Amino acid sequence: MSTRILVFAKAPVAGRVKTRLIPLLGAEAAARLARRMLCSTLRTARATGLTVELCGEPDARTWGPLSLGVRLSAQGDGDLGERLARAARRTIEGGETALLIGGDCPTLDAAHLRAAAAALDTHDAVLHPAADGGYVLLGLRRFDGRLFEDMPWSSDRVAALTIQRIAASGWSVDLRETLRDIDEPSDIDSLPLAMRPHLRDCRSL
Repeated sequence: MSTRILVFAKAPVAGRVKTRLIPLLGAEAAARLARRMLCSTLRTARATGLTVELCGEPDARTWGPLSLGVRLSAQGDGDLGERLARAARRTIEGGETALLIGGDCPTLDAAHLRAAAAALDTHDAVLHPAADGGYVLLGLRRFDGRLFEDMPWSSDRVAALTIQRIAASGWSVDLRETLRDIDEPSDIDSLPLAMRPHLRDCRSL
């Protein structure tokens, strides 16, 4: 069964992305950082050889050259859970397994993505927790909307609740290493040097 990497991201517009970093970096620098991280994520995903889809807010088909080289779609309406569920469901019902990721975890590399895809050959789900209690990757070969309903997004309970719900469904899950995404000012020190806000912006894939 083939695997599709679904990259969920907002357009890197100043004042609308990485808002928790704005007090430290300012709106423009926070948006540039979001763009750098998304560029890196798309390159990394493409390097796996798997199908890659950028699910944008707004519709990624309106973004221009940043999104070249991958399939493009809109996240659509609803809260984050509804949007993730919709993308996962259509992918799985279309005969593929789904890897749901964001665009802000520089340490999630191609090896992690390939290993997660391979894990879905023998498991119903695979999950990389985030250091803040969320997750940086959720992979599924079966769909259950309860994994996304009434979830306290942006809290430290997301990964634990997701794992509990997977277990309640009787599914097998491959729980992999914890990685760190970049959301808070305290996360900046874990960025690779090339992504630091004072460096040149990423202009192309």
